[in-house]
Amino acid sequence: MKVAVVGGGINGLCSAWMIAQKGHQVSLFESEQLMGKTSMSSSKLLHGGLRYLENFEFRLVKEALKERQWWLNHVPALTRRLPILYPIYKTSRSRIKIKLGLMLYDFLAGKKGIGRHRWLEPRQVKRCSPHLNQKDLAGAYLFFDGQMDDRALGLWVATQCRNLGVEILEQTPVQSVDEKGNLTTSEQVLQFDKIINVAGPWSVELLRKSNISPAQNLDLVRGSHLLLPSISLFGHLLEVPNESRVVFVLPFKKKTLVGTTEVRQSIDEPIKCSDDEQQYLLRLYNHYFKGRLCEADVLSRYAGLRPLVAGDEESASKASREYEIFSSGRLISVFGGKWTTARALGQSVADKIQ
Repeated sequence: MKVAVVGGGINGLCSAWMIAQKGHQVSLFESEQLMGKTSMSSSKLLHGGLRYLENFEFRLVKEALKERQWWLNHVPALTRRLPILYPIYKTSRSRIKIKLGLMLYDFLAGKKGIGRHRWLEPRQVKRCSPHLNQKDLAGAYLFFDGQMDDRALGLWVATQCRNLGVEILEQTPVQSVDEKGNLTTSEQVLQFDKIINVAGPWSVELLRKSNISPAQNLDLVRGSHLLLPSISLFGHLLEVPNESRVVFVLPFKKKTLVGTTEVRQSIDEPIKCSDDEQQYLLRLYNHYFKGRLCEADVLSRYAGLRPLVAGDEESASKASREYEIFSSGRLISVFGGKWTTARALGQSVADKIQ
């Protein structure tokens, strides 16, 4: 079967990969460069999503933990196991609640686990993270997730695609698609047996440009990150004071990555870290770590646009990280999805091609 995949982010690449494994002839269309937008602007984590348990997304977390193990096992050169501290202060959420969440996280990982959580006393925490604020610190839970180089890992997937004969067309924007299998670029109209619209934040826009009513709307949420000087070999999952959100502070390539924010925006707005977001992340960092940092200490900053499945949640933190797949004629559209589960998403897409 002749299949077109629209979108060269991680979900598009994994869809092309899984479809090609089934023996189909695949062409992938990317408007700019592979892995050039949202998929290279993540928090660099391969994780189940501990915080998603609060939203009862147990299926997603279990799938993500399974996929976390797959990436770590199969691409060790670009991934690694990362120890993460969840410090508990007098003002933190209930220690029992965090303990129960970590127990469930370990349980859902099952045999795919990469290390069970444990409690550390303040003196042990200080050895792991000497710059962490010790005032009113009761201790910390230590747990484990995976870390990756997101762009390099995505390009590794692209290599697997090319090895299976996938035709990858960069700098080739798709202007429109239809349910009869027609795909229009600036130069020609091509016919396919199936078209997979997996353009991430731009999937709904492509349908609207094609005069097709989307079966699902997206909640577009900007996530911004800072890169700061290195402080620890351990990661940190930190509660934002006076909010229900958490933010990661992670070691990454001999620097410290801080993120993410959650700011709703439209598809037409620039996707970049705002000054307000930078201040927000610096305040969080300075609340928890010794040695006050300012704008001059920011080594770089970046942002990506997450395409969350739209619901009626007021807070973007409560929006689902699940993905939805809809078929209509020869057109299959994918909405949502997270980095860690991209391969599983691709398998689900491939299963819909008959």
